[in-house]
Amino acid sequence: MLLGDGSPTRHLRLLTGSPVAVDLIAMEADQTDHPGAPDEVRELMAPLLRRQVWLTCGGIPLAWAESWWNQAEADWHLRDRNQPIWKSLTEGRSELFREVDGLALVEADWLDQTFGHRGPYWSRHYRFFRQGKALTVIREVFSPQLETWLGPTLRQEFEQNS
Repeated sequence: MLLGDGSPTRHLRLLTGSPVAVDLIAMEADQTDHPGAPDEVRELMAPLLRRQVWLTCGGIPLAWAESWWNQAEADWHLRDRNQPIWKSLTEGRSELFREVDGLALVEADWLDQTFGHRGPYWSRHYRFFRQGKALTVIREVFSPQLETWLGPTLRQEFEQNS
C-alpha cells in the first residue's frame, strides 16, 4: 500500500470486497505558502486548489487524503469531485507516471477520532506526472484498520519502542 504505484482506492476495494466511497471534505483555493504541505507542491503552477477526502469502505474510514492541483488542471481532471482521482485521471486511457516521494508516521487527534484508533499512522506522499510535468501532489494517511486485511505492521513496533 505504501510503496505501490497502483491505485489505493482499487487496493482498498480489493482488500475489503466493498466499494470505496469518496467523501469530499473540502476543495478550495490554497494559500501560496502551503504550510505543512510536501515540498513538491512548490512544483505546481499557481493558483492552487487543495482537495481533502475520506476514503471509506462499508462505512469504515480507511484513509484520509489531500491533494494539491493547479486550478485549471483540477477543473479539467476532477469534473466528478466525488470520484477517486485515479479513475478521473485514467478515464481517457492517457499515460500517467506516479513517483512516491516520501513516507512518514503521523499523529493527529482528528485522525484518532475518525479512525477510532490512536496514532501514529502510516502516510505517504507522491506526485502524478503527465508528459514529464507534475500534475498533482497527493498525501494519504492510512487507518490501522487495514491491518484487519493486511496483518500487523511495523507501526506496532514503533508504538512499543516509543
